[in-house]
Amino acid sequence: MPYCWPEDTLFTRLELHVEDRWCQTCGCQLTVCDHRHRRLFTLNGPLHVVCRLAHCPQRGCPARTQTISPEAETALAMPWWVLGWDVVCWLGQRRFARHWSVGQLRTELADTYQIHLSHDAIDRYLRRYQQMLAARQCDPQQLAAAYADVDAVSLAIDGLQPEKGHETLYVVRELERKRVWFAEALLSSATAEVQQLLAQARNWAEGLGKPVRLWLSDKQEAFVRGIAAEFPGVPHRYCANHFLRDVAKPVLEADSRAKVQMRRKVRGLRLIERTVLAERRTPEQPELPKGQSEGTPSDMRQGDEDTPDVVLDYCAAVRGILNDDQRGPLHPPGLRMAEALEDVQGSLQRNLEAKKGGLRTSVSRA
Repeated sequence: MPYCWPEDTLFTRLELHVEDRWCQTCGCQLTVCDHRHRRLFTLNGPLHVVCRLAHCPQRGCPARTQTISPEAETALAMPWWVLGWDVVCWLGQRRFARHWSVGQLRTELADTYQIHLSHDAIDRYLRRYQQMLAARQCDPQQLAAAYADVDAVSLAIDGLQPEKGHETLYVVRELERKRVWFAEALLSSATAEVQQLLAQARNWAEGLGKPVRLWLSDKQEAFVRGIAAEFPGVPHRYCANHFLRDVAKPVLEADSRAKVQMRRKVRGLRLIERTVLAERRTPEQPELPKGQSEGTPSDMRQGDEDTPDVVLDYCAAVRGILNDDQRGPLHPPGLRMAEALEDVQGSLQRNLEAKKGGLRTSVSRA
């Protein structure tokens, strides 16, 4: 659907003319036959583009029916786009280089550049950015320039775990320049289908004129057979990450059981938080020491007021520790969980010994 521009939008008008004013067939001077109006968002403000379309006025010219557009129009935006190239590149850089969310992109566009787009529109332009980026990465001239000073290439293939109901995505990467060559979703992991990807990788290497020094994979049967058929004599090594994962499998299983035991022991966070929040809504009047009036400031009263926040911070920290399941086999999450819980226990003990953030009676019971 076309974008609905607000009536009070102020546009900068830009007129474009065809670059070649003469007919390439008969040599007659071209005349303007029509105008095409476009409105675009740019980082410098809304733009109203007027394209002067031209054709050959000579009736006997075979090119008379052809309408010529200004080539400079495509330098501003692709056909049917409402965003200029600068906005699309801005979106792609912040989404994939800085890992901004769609909500962050939408807010920043609206606040800084007064560009109001829906989530669906931003998603659509991000997909277009990805398609253009993938096409540029696969451009033969770009590849030749990137591998001009490389003697040989090292390749790796692996299948990415798909979402439920989708095919496995097999990715071929080059390790010298750390570039993804291509990726394709296959219906099955049969040797015949995987070998087609390996044949495509061989064609890419031959097109670059570079020999293949090494292959890396998790050594699935289809990978082993396909690489042996398409790259005879090329070493095929086991991926270090998969190797460590297999070697550490018994350790990770024991680590997983230890995490379960620690989660069973560290319980009651929700009850503590509910108790603190309930007391915050209905605060109790603390008993004042002798000789202290109700209006006299006191560090003890200030400590009691800060206590609920301290308790909630500890609960949030412990919950984050219990939900940490990342890292690889060299950094078992169960071991990190145990170390982090010991740090929390030591922090609590130091606070109690220093009598800082003393808990009120009801919170202590929780």
